Amino acid sequence: MAVQTVAATPDQTDVPAFGPAAALSCRECGTRFPLSPVFACQECFGPLEVAYDLPLGDPEGLRKKIEAGPTSIWRYAPLLPVPADVTDKPNLHPGWTKLVKADNLARELGITGGLHVKDDSGNPTHSFKDRVVAIALEAARTFGLTTLSCSSTGNLAGAVGAAAARAGFRSCVFIPHDLEQGKVVMAAVYGGELVGIEGSYDDVNRFCSELIGDPVGEGWGFVNVNLRPYYGEGSKTLAYEICEQLGWRIPDNLVIPIASGSQLTKIDKGLQELIKLGLVEDKPYKIYGAQAEGCSPVSAAYKAGHDVVRPVKPDTIAKSLAIGNPADGPYVLDIARRTGGAVEDVNDEQIVDAIKLLARTEGIFAETAGGVTVGVLKKLIETGQLDPAAETVVLNTGDGLKTLDAVAPTTGPTAIIRPTLDAFREAGLA
Repeated sequence: MAVQTVAATPDQTDVPAFGPAAALSCRECGTRFPLSPVFACQECFGPLEVAYDLPLGDPEGLRKKIEAGPTSIWRYAPLLPVPADVTDKPNLHPGWTKLVKADNLARELGITGGLHVKDDSGNPTHSFKDRVVAIALEAARTFGLTTLSCSSTGNLAGAVGAAAARAGFRSCVFIPHDLEQGKVVMAAVYGGELVGIEGSYDDVNRFCSELIGDPVGEGWGFVNVNLRPYYGEGSKTLAYEICEQLGWRIPDNLVIPIASGSQLTKIDKGLQELIKLGLVEDKPYKIYGAQAEGCSPVSAAYKAGHDVVRPVKPDTIAKSLAIGNPADGPYVLDIARRTGGAVEDVNDEQIVDAIKLLARTEGIFAETAGGVTVGVLKKLIETGQLDPAAETVVLNTGDGLKTLDAVAPTTGPTAIIRPTLDAFREAGLA
């Protein structure tokens, strides 16, 4: 289908506020729209994403400019829908988290080609969500919105609350009523409004979609609804950082958790942009998606050879991934198949074992989503779906202190003794 361009509307904002971003483009029909707070195509109702006029032609100059930039996602401002002066604005400056060379875990799993953990628990609110919220916040500023909001499985609620507090926005976020207590407290502590909804994340998301069309939602920026095209671009910075931290090269394999699927699809988009810009060598790579067995609609579709993802009712300890109707599910399937990767899942027991494995081998305490990715990595190797001789990067997207309930029943003191050496010896610890 030929690409169409829809004429500018009165709420069109000056493009310089969005850096190299040129338009919003429909992922289904290719129709382009002005940059504005919309998320669905007016022609076919497909999802919109940001399209760019990227700075082509001088990869070495661009590489040097990036390397001289701040140690945050803003080093990549020339590739993001943000103004050039973004570092001067009040925000949390997330990103540039550690890429940990995981030799101990590699030996445990039999990986010989090299293994790294991209540990995004080092972000300001201890999850990768700070990246996506930072981009959405800049869009909200430009569009003159006054309230920052979201539907969330926990991490996003905290990231929105913190970003809004820092930027002077009101925040009102919505979560399932039964989230982990650590995430509830972290979302509430920033002083914004936190509303628990009776039901699953999918129920929360449906409620927010209704609210955004109601007069009460006027002036609200829902980071993962009407600001979703901008929000999603924050995940690209994971791809940028991984490649830069590896010396400007793409790893052979990436293992990425799936909630909505947006993180995985945007990491792939980021890799393709780096190739187009000449910042990395064009080479094959495989992307693997990771889900919890209790919420694995994309994994089920992949294994069945389907192109349609059938919604499920989540039942898993990995609540940050408990989205039964993932919006980007079909695109995840396309990427896994195109790159020669796969989509796999692990059960709750395997998730807990993987959390402990990563902690024991590398000193990284992951939340349940990180247990999913490490557990899936282990399973992919055991089933022969991932080549252990290839270089692999696995993502940990959050801090284990947020999901203590998952490991608390099986984790505790080795022994409780009297304060004497004899007692220490009697316990077999000497």
